Amino acid sequence: MKTKSVKLKAMTIAVLSAILPFTAYAQDKVEASVGADLVSGYIWRGTDCGGVSIQPSMSVGYKGVSLAAWGSVGLDKEDAREIDLTLGYETGGFSVAVTDYWFSYHQADGGYTGNYFKYGSHNTAHIFEATLGYDFGPLALSWNTYFAGDDYTKENGDRAYSTYIGVSAPFKLGGLDWSAEVGFTPWEGAYADKFNITNLTLRADKEIQFNKTFALPVFAQLTFNPHTQGTYFAVGISF
Repeated sequence: MKTKSVKLKAMTIAVLSAILPFTAYAQDKVEASVGADLVSGYIWRGTDCGGVSIQPSMSVGYKGVSLAAWGSVGLDKEDAREIDLTLGYETGGFSVAVTDYWFSYHQADGGYTGNYFKYGSHNTAHIFEATLGYDFGPLALSWNTYFAGDDYTKENGDRAYSTYIGVSAPFKLGGLDWSAEVGFTPWEGAYADKFNITNLTLRADKEIQFNKTFALPVFAQLTFNPHTQGTYFAVGISF
């Protein structure tokens, strides 16, 4: 997201340099996936990001190193278009990743803002985020910070380094797979104007079995944002 494209390339090289020595001798197969979700509402980290949306994804990984692409296109033309690219590494319960978020917004003249290849310091539609996480099994923690691009700017002009910290716990109940998440921001930024809990989410997943060979994963998600007083209930289908 900036003169920051240079910084992102440098970081990518650094991450790969640190990872590859540990994976060069592995003979594991390359794993790849492709899919899409159809959701009744795009709710992310306690924020309403759009209405009914199609969200495609694809990824390739080898021995803990992964490169993934994810997108969202709303049926309502007013919803932003989004493309996210993530380079990550995972070993055991530890994970580290760098994500490039790109957004394009609808304009009154029918076009869209957000030139994908514009990485100017103060006029880019990209946001870059660094993530550290650890999955303990019954509990997973993640720290996510915007470090470049179109981040929130404070009144004094300083970058906010907007940060979201998530704590999630999976469990099983009544034959369904559930997860509960609490998310908060530790300081002023894109999510809130100070320390605030911004996400309380309860999600349930289930596979609807149509026959012996075909099942359709579905989920329902109830979200509260104590900071904005927002309440959202969404359902999704995965293909």
